[in-house]
Amino acid sequence: MAVSDSHSGRLARFARAWTGPRRGESARQSVMVIVLGILLILTYVPLIYLAILSLKDNGQIYGRFWSLPNPARWANFVYGAQAIWRPMWNSILTTTISTAGTLVFASLSGYVFARHRFPGKELIYTAILALLMIPPILTLVPAYVLIYNLHLQNTYWALILPWTSGGQVFALLLCRSFFATLPEEFFDAARIDGASELAIFLRIAVPLSVPILVTVAVVRLVTTYNQFMWPLVVISSPARQVVAVALTQFTSDMGITDIGPQMAAYILAAAPLIVLFSLGMKQYVQGITAGGLKA
Repeated sequence: MAVSDSHSGRLARFARAWTGPRRGESARQSVMVIVLGILLILTYVPLIYLAILSLKDNGQIYGRFWSLPNPARWANFVYGAQAIWRPMWNSILTTTISTAGTLVFASLSGYVFARHRFPGKELIYTAILALLMIPPILTLVPAYVLIYNLHLQNTYWALILPWTSGGQVFALLLCRSFFATLPEEFFDAARIDGASELAIFLRIAVPLSVPILVTVAVVRLVTTYNQFMWPLVVISSPARQVVAVALTQFTSDMGITDIGPQMAAYILAAAPLIVLFSLGMKQYVQGITAGGLKA
């Protein structure tokens, strides 16, 4: 009987020792979930109220700011689309072309730096990476002078060329790091079969590097699509202006800012980025987790 009681006591102490840390860990996880839930709600509150404001007119906004739209003005989205469809097209066009150019040149240079040896390779690579330390605002005036001397101001090329070159350094860092992780056996086998370097790049390096190329594309598309300062400086024609600038110049024919249509225009302008992330999120995450952001 005494032996049985002693055995039961040891089991009870073991159970308390086992459940104690588990309870503490469960409590910490519960607190973490609650905090993250609150932060998630706070993140979505501005977006929800943006949608509410997009369905109001100026009278409802100034008179009943915190109330729900009554009646809801769905026509605001029509007015917003009419005002920004051309700037959205300009942004999509210039952003797509510049991103494609960045991918082509950065992937080629990244392949060369990762898979080839030549004198001064590391010195040149380090010098290129040093450009990341220069704030873009410092290059605003020299870049504008260059565009002006080339007579490219107020053209699409004034946006495409600087955006293409401006994204090279970071894209090169990602591509070079990812290409360096690819197995050397694939490239040796292709060389033994007589494939040229261009064929090796197109048929082996590029297909294996789709995740990091999508990552670069997503980063550059988001960055250039949201550009404000540079288009404001070099583009003066409303017909060639981008959407980020056009949203700040949203006024009616009477010179009055219609807040409801402007908020609707913000939602419509964000639609391409939402679609982009929806289609490229899987590859984007794979590119980051595969070591593309490692130095």
